[in-house]
Amino acid sequence: METPRFADAGLALRHVFLRDLLLDAAIGVYASEHGRRQRIRVNVDLAVEDDGARPLSRAPVGRDALSRVVDYAAVAERVRAIVSAGHVRLVETLAERIAETCLEDPRVVVARVRVEKLDILPDAASVGVEVERRRR
Repeated sequence: METPRFADAGLALRHVFLRDLLLDAAIGVYASEHGRRQRIRVNVDLAVEDDGARPLSRAPVGRDALSRVVDYAAVAERVRAIVSAGHVRLVETLAERIAETCLEDPRVVVARVRVEKLDILPDAASVGVEVERRRR
């Protein structure tokens, strides 16, 4: 099955995103990484069912109410809660947990999450992982 684009009128999807959320995380496999926090950057892209996507018509847009959309501020709060919950060994695990919590909203069809550890290699801006998960 082909992954839909994150915003796609034909599939009635909108793209909700969170860019460059900088957090301090207890993360890492190595002993030198335990007992201290490291800077990470989190990016989240969500393909969300769009109740406002309609065939070409003059139909009015949906209600101007937060309850009808995925709230990016709530997504950010969930990411912060996951990061602050305790030490995680792998960036892969952290990214998967974030994607999983995003998919708890039944309107989210696909979640793409990138977690980058900053300040790890002196000659690289970041290292990390990107995962993409879809509703089954």
